[in-house]
Amino acid sequence: MRRKGFKKREHAADNIHSRVDVGRFINYLMVDGKKIAAEKVFYGALKEIEKATKEDPVKIFERALENATPLLEVTSKRIGGANYQIPREVRSERKFFLAAHWIIKGARNKKGKPMAQKLAEEIIAAAKNEGTAIKKKQDTHRMAEANRAFASYLRG
Repeated sequence: MRRKGFKKREHAADNIHSRVDVGRFINYLMVDGKKIAAEKVFYGALKEIEKATKEDPVKIFERALENATPLLEVTSKRIGGANYQIPREVRSERKFFLAAHWIIKGARNKKGKPMAQKLAEEIIAAAKNEGTAIKKKQDTHRMAEANRAFASYLRG
């Protein structure tokens, strides 16, 4: 018997900018259900970005996400007793998830500053095609490129 179809989730927009991508990013930033703390961190980061660049921080945030978004990733598949890393295109829903998580993880791994400042630095770096999130994207693409020979196993 077939499973019930997957229902796409409706994402809520944030309160200040009324943007769904900002709302989703805040939700990914949230730890232990503390959404207000996550909002403070994110909006603090936007203020830091505006101070540092003198540009619209939401546009820089958009550019950072766009630059950190991967096109390819590898998935592991077991064929004949061996595991192969098979490159595949990233689904559109997953692209945002990966980019946001890489930016957040890059900010969390920095030490010695408030989270809002670390997040602002990581977003600015990603907007300039630098930083941890961009390195992760390039590593992922490099891995997919190296395993391009196994792309034919995707359908099998």
